[in-house]
Amino acid sequence: MREYNIKKIEKKWQRYWEKNGLFRTPKDATAENKMYILPQLPYPSASGLHVGHAEVYTACDIYARYQRMRGRKVLQVIGWDSFGLPAENYAIKTNVHPRKSTNLAIDNFREQIKSLGISVDWEREVGAHNPDYYKWTQWFFLLFYKRGLAYRKKQMVNWCPGCQTVLANEQVADGHCERCDTQVEQREMEQWFLKITDYADRLLAGLDKIDWPEETKKRQRDWIGRSEGAEIEFRIKNEELRIKVFTTRPDTLFGATYLALAPEHELVKSLKLKTQNEKEIDEYVGATKKKTELERQTQQTKTGVELKGVKAINPASGEEIPVWTADYVLATYGTGAIMAVPAHDERDWEFVKMQNAECRMQNDKLKIKNVIRPYPVSAKVAAIRPVGEPLDITKEIDELEKKILEGKEVYTGDGILVNSDFLNGLETDAAKEKMILYLQEKGLGKRKVQYKLRDWSVSRQRFWGAPIPMLYDEKGELHPVPEADLPVILPDDVDFKPTGESPLSYSKKFQTGVEKKYGRGWRREADTLDTFMCSSWYYYRYLDPDNREAFASPVALKKWMPVDFYLGGEEHVNGHLLYSRFFTKVLFDAGLISFDEPFLVHRHQGLILGEDNRKMSKRWGNQTNPTDVVAKYGADTLRLYEMFMGPLAQTKPWSTDGVKGMSRFLERVWKVVSEDRIIEDKDRKIPKFAIRLSTNQEEIQKEAIGREIKIVDKALNILVKNVSEDMKEMKFNTTISELMIFINEVYKFDVNKKQFEIFLKLLSPLAPHLAEELWQNLGNKKSITLESWPEFDPSKVKDETITLAVQVNGKLRATIEAPAGVTQAEAEKLARGEENVKKYIEGKEIKKVIFIKGKLISFVV
Repeated sequence: MREYNIKKIEKKWQRYWEKNGLFRTPKDATAENKMYILPQLPYPSASGLHVGHAEVYTACDIYARYQRMRGRKVLQVIGWDSFGLPAENYAIKTNVHPRKSTNLAIDNFREQIKSLGISVDWEREVGAHNPDYYKWTQWFFLLFYKRGLAYRKKQMVNWCPGCQTVLANEQVADGHCERCDTQVEQREMEQWFLKITDYADRLLAGLDKIDWPEETKKRQRDWIGRSEGAEIEFRIKNEELRIKVFTTRPDTLFGATYLALAPEHELVKSLKLKTQNEKEIDEYVGATKKKTELERQTQQTKTGVELKGVKAINPASGEEIPVWTADYVLATYGTGAIMAVPAHDERDWEFVKMQNAECRMQNDKLKIKNVIRPYPVSAKVAAIRPVGEPLDITKEIDELEKKILEGKEVYTGDGILVNSDFLNGLETDAAKEKMILYLQEKGLGKRKVQYKLRDWSVSRQRFWGAPIPMLYDEKGELHPVPEADLPVILPDDVDFKPTGESPLSYSKKFQTGVEKKYGRGWRREADTLDTFMCSSWYYYRYLDPDNREAFASPVALKKWMPVDFYLGGEEHVNGHLLYSRFFTKVLFDAGLISFDEPFLVHRHQGLILGEDNRKMSKRWGNQTNPTDVVAKYGADTLRLYEMFMGPLAQTKPWSTDGVKGMSRFLERVWKVVSEDRIIEDKDRKIPKFAIRLSTNQEEIQKEAIGREIKIVDKALNILVKNVSEDMKEMKFNTTISELMIFINEVYKFDVNKKQFEIFLKLLSPLAPHLAEELWQNLGNKKSITLESWPEFDPSKVKDETITLAVQVNGKLRATIEAPAGVTQAEAEKLARGEENVKKYIEGKEIKKVIFIKGKLISFVV
């Protein structure tokens, strides 16, 4: 047999699969037998595929090949998240139009993915930048608009001076743009938003019925941030103005010692005119605009300015309290104002400590009031105190309260209300309820549910994106583009260098024919859509990519959706994954689909680090190009090593030595066939016990063949069981370990053709090229891809041989190997043949033979 020519073999089988269309989507799929396997939509960067991409596609492909062999009708497709800032920034840098650079990058990505042997249906490939795709992105926007879920308004947004565009909260990391690392600013701009907040409760409830990692679901719950509480109105002294605050702890209202407004709050503008420090307030508000919401939420130093001369009235106590503006209060959460209770809130307590340190010279420190008497810790252990030991709980609580009032400690837990008039003596939950009823009765507040989740900003002031399908008439009023006029084509006559305004504003081609078609003075919306809009629905287009009448046909939707298995990065938890769920719920409400969750099972792949244990980057010079690995060691080696590094979800470092080790394993598999280790049954070795039990050569040979076949069959069936269980759970690293162990066993016991074919079937999802080649070399005509997955046979894992202890006068003299069902006569014959037994029984009278089946034979002499 010829040498293991990796490049030649892999190209051969990749051409074969493509020519014979083995991975085209089955037409006979049904809702019962389908398996939709989805890798996350990749961005085709100019730098090409990296090992992280290879990990995702390889894992999905192994799972897809495994499911095909199990009889499932598999849909597996690749497309491109090809709009967005990276392509546009690259175009600006190189002066190459983003359409050209994007298409070149896609061509490169496609070839790299094909070189890995990924079994996708290339006839269903899509790209977000193609008009036949973004036509339906625009259609989705119109669906939101018609259902009252898309609107335009002025709001403070994240502005990146580097990219010259608005960013969603998910695109800001540590106060900087995730793309260009420029510090993000806050600007008030008119933008398009989608009302994802209308679906907050349903997005929360849906998490309970999908199989996702618990940490992922927790992160979405935290991001949505549902809170139950009360909205309370504080009257401004000598004014008709009211400040509304939301709080989850209305029971602490008597302890509110000041109000704090977000610097962007509209009342800061009007109230500052009535203050004694208007200039100080203006300077503070201006400085805050340079901070992002995330910075303000996470900063250790809480800053603020008092609106001197302005007082609010505590609606519970009637007490006058000061009003501040503080950057730890966010305009986008609640009402943009808070009642501060420093005795029982960490952030308020920290703010008071910092401000009091600066206010000592003026002798006007912010007060702290304790209104919750903490539950005593000692009370919980009183039952196990020694009899007679004093338990002074009151003293303990008094000491804690004293620390709280002195500003030395903050208490945020539940307890018993004190210093709270009609709430005194009540526990927290009862006090909350009574305060809400009191506020509602007096017209001072109401029960309310609040969310951290904000509406999704989808406007972008950049070129490389889907145009927003809206029109303005001569009066500036909005109108949706008729569906029949979609797509609104992205023109090419644009200077795409960012100016802070939408580049489409300067395109003559973009506005050509608009007045003639829609009316004098009419114009198109010049902003483009956030690329998350493109990636929130792509898995639907894969079902029916050539459909010109709909984003997907009802038949295709019913057949293939929802997605059965989805693999992607955990960095998209609160962006893409949340938005995709939102899209699906809107489609469900519109009556277009019969399900409201897109991904039934979702898992994350871990990050692959460089060999220096740092994140791979150009900065560290520790990147690994999968194409280089394929060129040197082959795609099968890369596939196996990526999966062998550790559990799929785990972060793990790259190792060149590990790649070499996997290459050696595949060479060893090749040698099983090339070195003729697959033998005919008649050529097997004969075990000693078979010769001793019979002189009949035919019986001896039959026993030998049966024994070795059963030994290998046992190991093989254990392998089938373990690999099947691991493949089902995507534990590919242990799958590969099991396969390596078996190959080691093959070198101890010869295998026959049928046995090795079972091994190749188990190997084929992981190393498909090698498996195909060896399958063919064993004389098989059809592709191994078309074979069925091996079934575990429990009857073949029973022990076929046993070890018997041989005693003489109660002392162990030997152990012998015997057939599992050996009789006493057979066992006695085998024992007598052992040299160390002969010398103790020869020439002596055997008085008794004791036989314990399966364990022992003992001679008494």
